[in-house]
Amino acid sequence: MHPQSPERRRLFADQARSARPDLALLCLLIGAEADPDLDDAGMRTTRRVLDRLADQLAERLPDKAEGPRSWALALAELLGAHYGFKGRPGDYQHLRSALLHEVLRRRRGLPILLSVVWIEVARRAGAPVHGVALPGHFVVGFGAQDEQVLANPFAGGHVLSSTDAQLLVAGSTGTPLVPSMLKPAGPVDIVLRVLNNIRAWASVRPERSDVALWAVELSLLLPAHSDRLHYDRAQLLVQRGDFLAGAREIELYADALAATDEAAAVRLRQEAHGARAMLN
Repeated sequence: MHPQSPERRRLFADQARSARPDLALLCLLIGAEADPDLDDAGMRTTRRVLDRLADQLAERLPDKAEGPRSWALALAELLGAHYGFKGRPGDYQHLRSALLHEVLRRRRGLPILLSVVWIEVARRAGAPVHGVALPGHFVVGFGAQDEQVLANPFAGGHVLSSTDAQLLVAGSTGTPLVPSMLKPAGPVDIVLRVLNNIRAWASVRPERSDVALWAVELSLLLPAHSDRLHYDRAQLLVQRGDFLAGAREIELYADALAATDEAAAVRLRQEAHGARAMLN
């Protein structure tokens, strides 16, 4: 695992806690954890690609008074039809599908990263756009919720009818679509879901515990993170042979639980003691 610079970790934390988090920058900082070749110049180049795509979108739809459906169709034509951005089932098998700079380069990726491309291009062009975290599938919404138009970047930006959206949710989860599923997802919500996807990818690849570890560590830098992440990090540290650091992290989680579940806290402290014993 290549060591990530403390400065970039601080930038990630500061950006995640800012009043208006920069979604593209946060995703690029995730990419830099995975790709040691992604330096500051590479990040600037990636952002310029988004800028150029936004300029092309604005040329195709210069009247910002156009409705949300017009924006959705224009994005589908530009990014989906013209440039070929879309996803395929095999993309779920590759870490690069969760990295913004690689998705822009390859024009392939996970639904959520393709949605980030849609969001960032549309936002730069002045569109009323947001992410929508449907259960099992991420899409993009245009306009206010009472007039919202949904598009599926994984399918090249296909504009979804209400029936399409219902079938998408039912096919992924077997549950019906309810209005609460359609609320906008903020940048930090999107970043957490990206990191969860990366952790899921690494969880079935024990040899990539390095990826799981940095994904957990970035998740811990997000505001209002789950205390459970400390335990997840501890398990990864112990798995990688860092028993002392793992024990300390278990104790942090135990301290967080002590006020509400003393019995669990006692078990965790015993587990921390066991981790230290592995040093002998």
